[in-house]
Amino acid sequence: MEWRDEGLIIGLKRHGETSVIAEVFTRSHGRHMGIVRGGRSHRMQPLLQPGNSIEIVWRARIEEHLGTFTAEPARQRAAVIMDSGLALQGINLVGACLRLLPERDPHEALYETAELIADHLSEIAIAPALMVRLELAVLQELGFGLDLTQCAASGAREDLVYVSPKSGRAVSGAAGKPFHERMLALPEFVKGAGDGKPVTPGNIAAGFALTGYFLERDVYLPRGLPMPEARRAYLAEIAKPA
Repeated sequence: MEWRDEGLIIGLKRHGETSVIAEVFTRSHGRHMGIVRGGRSHRMQPLLQPGNSIEIVWRARIEEHLGTFTAEPARQRAAVIMDSGLALQGINLVGACLRLLPERDPHEALYETAELIADHLSEIAIAPALMVRLELAVLQELGFGLDLTQCAASGAREDLVYVSPKSGRAVSGAAGKPFHERMLALPEFVKGAGDGKPVTPGNIAAGFALTGYFLERDVYLPRGLPMPEARRAYLAEIAKPA
């Protein structure tokens, strides 16, 4: 068995004296593991870092085996990531999100999203909003996507400012006003709107509250898992004063 692909490194584990098991989110083969022989050498260590993108060849005797990777650099971001607390916590959260997906299950659109985030992990004006979009995309891929196209009560497509915590559908300001305290806020940037306005910290907090509610209810609690520490750490990082 052999295939070639490109992927984003999201995790590493030591294997034996000199090798590592690399966890890579690939374009065409999903989240995939493989042994990199000599992966702990001085030559390979700078390449095999979370956040770097690599060109890989995977080989195994049969498909069910762990197999081995040979890796070549595609885009190296580790130096920038290691110099930024925001980026370090960000790549940890990217990995935590992607581990919710079944192993070896391809999600090409999600791969593009993950690569885009990796390019901007250290940018406070961009990265948090992209991270909210990643969480929304993961919910969608797992079958728990939110319907933010029209009001669940009236069918209106304008003035969508809430999300129903029961249905995960958008609700207009008029329809949701009597139930304001029970509704989740729907920030403009989550809808892909905002007229180019900067995304405020309040918008970001509302976005993470929205995705966090549905991730916890529909994904983590049914699996008997707590919300990941990586998410708490990332939210703490973006809340720090500039």
